[in-house]
Amino acid sequence: MADNIITTLGAGSGIDIKTLVSQLTAVERAPKEARLNTRQEQIQAQISGYGQLRSAFDTFKGSLTALRNSDLFNARSVTVPNSDIITANKVEPGAQTGAYNLEVLEVASAQSLAMAPTADRHAALNKSGDLTIRFGEWTYDSGTGVPTGFALNTERNALTLNIEAGDSLTTIADKINAANAGVQAAVVKVDTQYQLMLTAPSGKANAMEITAGPGAVGLNDFLFNATTQGATETRKGQDAQLRVNGLTLTRQSNEINDVIAGFSFTLNKKGAPGETLTFAISADKSGVEQAVRDFVSAYNSFQKTTQGLIGFTRDKDDNPVRGGLFGDSTARTMINRLREQIGGLVPGAQGGFNALTNIGIRTERDGSLTINETDFKNAFNHHFNLLEGLFTGQMSSTNSAVSVKAGTFVSNAVAGSYEVEITQDPTRGRITGNALTHDFSSPLNASVPGADYSFVINVDGTNSGLIQLTGTYQNAEELRADLQARINGDANLKAAGVALDVEYDTNTNQFSFVSREYGSVSRVSFGSASTQMSELGIDTALTGIQGLDVKGTIGGVEGFGVGNVLLPAVGSPAYGLNLTVGAGAAAQGKFQINFSRGLAGELANLIDNFAGTTGTIKARESSLQKQLDGLKEERTLLDRRMEKFQTRLMAQFIAMENIVNSLKDTGKQLDGINDRLPFTASSR
Repeated sequence: MADNIITTLGAGSGIDIKTLVSQLTAVERAPKEARLNTRQEQIQAQISGYGQLRSAFDTFKGSLTALRNSDLFNARSVTVPNSDIITANKVEPGAQTGAYNLEVLEVASAQSLAMAPTADRHAALNKSGDLTIRFGEWTYDSGTGVPTGFALNTERNALTLNIEAGDSLTTIADKINAANAGVQAAVVKVDTQYQLMLTAPSGKANAMEITAGPGAVGLNDFLFNATTQGATETRKGQDAQLRVNGLTLTRQSNEINDVIAGFSFTLNKKGAPGETLTFAISADKSGVEQAVRDFVSAYNSFQKTTQGLIGFTRDKDDNPVRGGLFGDSTARTMINRLREQIGGLVPGAQGGFNALTNIGIRTERDGSLTINETDFKNAFNHHFNLLEGLFTGQMSSTNSAVSVKAGTFVSNAVAGSYEVEITQDPTRGRITGNALTHDFSSPLNASVPGADYSFVINVDGTNSGLIQLTGTYQNAEELRADLQARINGDANLKAAGVALDVEYDTNTNQFSFVSREYGSVSRVSFGSASTQMSELGIDTALTGIQGLDVKGTIGGVEGFGVGNVLLPAVGSPAYGLNLTVGAGAAAQGKFQINFSRGLAGELANLIDNFAGTTGTIKARESSLQKQLDGLKEERTLLDRRMEKFQTRLMAQFIAMENIVNSLKDTGKQLDGINDRLPFTASSR
């Protein structure tokens, strides 16, 4: 029925109403749709523009990577002669520059011990008990070569192994290697039999002493000490000896990394008498110069790209074309802020160089950077040491007991100087024993039958296993060193990553056991102690002192102390910096810390705020996308309004057609009415 009506529309008036309504609707729709189309194109152009702006920021940030790395400014080059006497391994950034003459007098060797041979490497040895390996330096009888005295190396922890009757040479070797204490164990085949070979770390002071605990069964073949040498020493430990610029030095290892700061090398063999090697270490400035020039070039490319986005470019016919972000105040503000940072002072920079102008880099009227080669070369030739602070940044403290480091949230920290006051130094947990009753007029022999010098100690919440003394001690210092080595060598404590220092006070004749950890988690106590430990002043009734966390203020705001680390309050300007505090910091009173990211760090931080995942560009893109989604809703509403408009027009024209048709019907009825009227004369 509706189709019939539509097809008959205009039959009365002669007008094509369907076409007319469509045209009128289109005319009504056109300006509104044009506005939506124009707005959509603008928004899409802005979204595309912000994508280009992010890319430009990221590309420019890439040029800052090298300049943010302090190693670049401390790069070194080394020239080493071609020789098989040494091998140059690595020259570190900041290595000590200079020319050096090196003579290798001796190479280091490691002590090796061989145990008694057996026919089967996998057979049970039927030996049991505790074996303790300590490290130190042996003295030998000049005539017989028999070891006579042992000086403990306090820098190395002892290793105690529990040997079971079912253990074989192979399982014992596995136990030693699994302990990762520096001893290498291997079962080697000699003719038709097998021997356990133990190799110590190289150096005279890393030789092994092996003792057995009370109640050990059959372990004499493994012992190597001043009274029993069941094991055979196949090689003595020896230090490396070298002469550098006329100064004779010894080292425990052939891997040398502390003679010339920052330069590591390996001694391969002893040189011929008087044979010297000459090499030189020098600063390498070329990397810095290239990185700075790349930075200038990258910024100029960034400037050209972004000016095209917020301004005009030219098409192929040289006509001006608006950039995708033309008139966008947010984009313009970000670009201007970066430009201001480029041409301004570097926050917190100290030492004399605090702006690019100091090294001859100028900002031109069009915003680009140029290099004044004379000033640039002068900066590199005469003030190279100041460049690192300008680009990379620095952290410093005027308190000798406090160091400043960057924390996880250093991007939040505001560059500048802060006044700091340490109100409470951090302390370590400790426990002090009673006075020793053994006076050492005769040695303390802990390995005699029936002796039991054993204890369990708790360090920072972790209980050790049972620690048993088995040595012979000539004085309190030897005993102190062995206590420390055995405690720190305990498997439980090593697994927990805790350790302590054992101190001896000659005035009070007391041992103190001091945790190496600072703060409230730091504490020491004895879980158990044998009766004979009382001779050493040790029993379970001793009361320890818990450590204290550091306290202090940063910039006048109370910080948060964790052990020996003081953290600025969350949300404060210095938040993101970490202060490591040592003993005596509080006594130095108020002091200053300084923090600077350097120009490269400030620019990178600024770009992260703009182009990061939660930055300004992301927020602007989200806003534009919402506007784009809003246009879809507006188009839907427009469609609905136009449908109603078209329906209304159609109804109006249908009504008009009805009137026209009515009038036509009336007209037809009036045709010939005169002839039908009465008394109407007709013309002849």
